[in-house]
Amino acid sequence: MTAPRSRADACPGVLAPHDAADGALARVRLPGGVVTAAQLRVLGGCADELGDGAVHLTSRGNLQLRGLDRADPRLESRLVAAGLLPSPTHERVRNIVASPLSGVEGGLADVRGLAAVLDALLCGIPALADLPGRFLFALDDGRGDVAAERPDVCWLARTPEHGFLQVAGVATGVGCAPRDAPALLVAAAEAFLTLRAEEAGCTTAWRAAEIPAAPARIAAVLRHEPPRDPPTQPVEDHGRRDRRIGVLEGGAVVVAPVLGELSSAQLRALATSAPEVLVTPWRTLVLADPGPGAAERLRSAGLVTDVGDAALQLSACAGRPGCAKSHADVRADVRALLDESADPLPRAHVVGCERRCGAPHGAHLDVVAQADGTYRIDDRTVPDLRSALAPALRTGPDPSPHQPDPTGVHPA
Repeated sequence: MTAPRSRADACPGVLAPHDAADGALARVRLPGGVVTAAQLRVLGGCADELGDGAVHLTSRGNLQLRGLDRADPRLESRLVAAGLLPSPTHERVRNIVASPLSGVEGGLADVRGLAAVLDALLCGIPALADLPGRFLFALDDGRGDVAAERPDVCWLARTPEHGFLQVAGVATGVGCAPRDAPALLVAAAEAFLTLRAEEAGCTTAWRAAEIPAAPARIAAVLRHEPPRDPPTQPVEDHGRRDRRIGVLEGGAVVVAPVLGELSSAQLRALATSAPEVLVTPWRTLVLADPGPGAAERLRSAGLVTDVGDAALQLSACAGRPGCAKSHADVRADVRALLDESADPLPRAHVVGCERRCGAPHGAHLDVVAQADGTYRIDDRTVPDLRSALAPALRTGPDPSPHQPDPTGVHPA
């Protein structure tokens, strides 16, 4: 359990954007990561006309628009008309991830469509609007991909016909069929709110892990016996997330934008290539039903389609000028490195300050800009980004234990 929170979380939404140095930042929730071709076109128009010209992918399979005018009502009206803002009261709590390749490749159970069912149930219960904006639901088809993203409540398939509830990564012994998983997760979220209200010092808790003995207690609220020896080890991370790029065996196409940033032209290319796209928590895009020539069209638009592309190895926070706390324009530095270097690169996350916003959950090198213009990697200070990564080019990455500061805005 972490120290008690002193304030409620302030995760941004569309109706409650975050004021960044480059204007307002609005986060658009996509339950299950699903966004249609028509919605992509609307988002591209909003980015061009109302924002900084780009749409940014988040580590929870959502999208963000930056450089907005908080007082401009057009974003809200356009997103409502596009079906991207179905509930003003619940918009910040619609945090739902689902195995993106479910029903396409691998997995035990098919969880396609369950995120939409869960979203409808969630939005239909007024009390659940009080969930923290950090609270995360997950529907895992058995491969362990989204279960490894540290959800608060997760249904994890164990057979095609059955799965079990995990709370904060711990098994509870509560199980059900896939079709009943959305209702089970909603009930677990209601139990979280009940426990949070009852527990001294936890009334502003953001995550289930902040409630003492949450897995066993939520299981008890759901009227099931908690497991005698609940496992406490993290869910196995199969390490496949960043490597699922290109044309898959069944014909699906997986692509990635450089630094998780999509231009309006790339959004139009995606909209032309498939009726819908799935945004993954590891900042890739899945086209489960691509049209003819989709992979080549997206490659020509500048999206990464090759598993060996060095751009897949690097991620970064917003940096300057968007973040006033950043010591560097880290995205410009990363792009310059990608343009100049022909060497393979280690997995690294480059950030402008100690908050480490947007850090991936998998193993990575931790590269932090300093106030004097240098970078620090582990215990070494170096003059530039290439110098920070050059030793790793020879020796391979030494996975960093650092995690993003939970008070930051961007990790969600």
